[in-house]
Amino acid sequence: MATEALGWLGVPLAIAAGTMRGGTPFLLVSLGECLTEKSGKINLGLEGTLLTGAMTAYAVSYLTQSPWSGVIAAGLAGMVLGFIHAWLTQQPRVNDVAVGIAMIIFGSGIAFFLGKPFIQPSAPQLATLALGGWSANASVQEALRISPLFIIGVLLAPTLTWFFKSTRWGLFVRAVGDSPDAALAMGISIAKVRMLSIVAGSFLAGIGGASLSLYYPGIWSERISSGQGLMAVALVIFARWQPIQCLYASLLFGGAQALGPALQSIGITQGYYLFNAAPYILTLAIMIATCSPNRKISGAPGALGTSN
Repeated sequence: MATEALGWLGVPLAIAAGTMRGGTPFLLVSLGECLTEKSGKINLGLEGTLLTGAMTAYAVSYLTQSPWSGVIAAGLAGMVLGFIHAWLTQQPRVNDVAVGIAMIIFGSGIAFFLGKPFIQPSAPQLATLALGGWSANASVQEALRISPLFIIGVLLAPTLTWFFKSTRWGLFVRAVGDSPDAALAMGISIAKVRMLSIVAGSFLAGIGGASLSLYYPGIWSERISSGQGLMAVALVIFARWQPIQCLYASLLFGGAQALGPALQSIGITQGYYLFNAAPYILTLAIMIATCSPNRKISGAPGALGTSN
């Protein structure tokens, strides 16, 4: 571990490295959910999508010996689940929350069933970008190996911001999310826009799963997601439905996730489980802070949570 060689100086290094590693799935899933919620729908089934994406990426990478094929397959698997979710939630008298819970169970079940043969085999991992070449310290070099999926997520955040503000389709998504009646009067197909938004958001969530199994922690197991799909929904609320804010919030969640392992690596074990629970505590704190029956959260799409 980097912190073993550097002592206390290695703690901030380990947290910084863990922020980028652990923040990658948060970033990709939250950007996908941001797109979905901007259209006025919420996808609580992202935990199942994340697990299915992780399993698919690992299996395809192992079978083809091509990790990027695994990433693409994970995104396609996410799109399939997204299509099912989008179709179900647009049926009459169907509750978004109930569908989300069902999709968690369905996606998780598919991942666990089909992923059984791939728990033991070792699949090729994504090549990392070495950003620590400036240092002669091997620990620094190892800590600063960054996933290309993290770079893609960082670039995607401002791209989505531009998409929402400056493109015709971005206007359609915002119009459908803020006022479906007004969008309908403009001749915009609400069902089409929401279908595409949910499918595209699920594509990103599937790739978020690929970052878990093909980068960090770089394995496939049934507990690999640790609730990150559900935490990403809270993250989007915390970020006020702004892609750039999703980037910052993802780094915050990734840093919270890295705190426990960083302190443990220098021998601090007291309170270890509390430090490891930091992301969950942060999620709970966000939900409490943003829960109010008397006011609407700033930035929330107008149709979010309605039956339209």
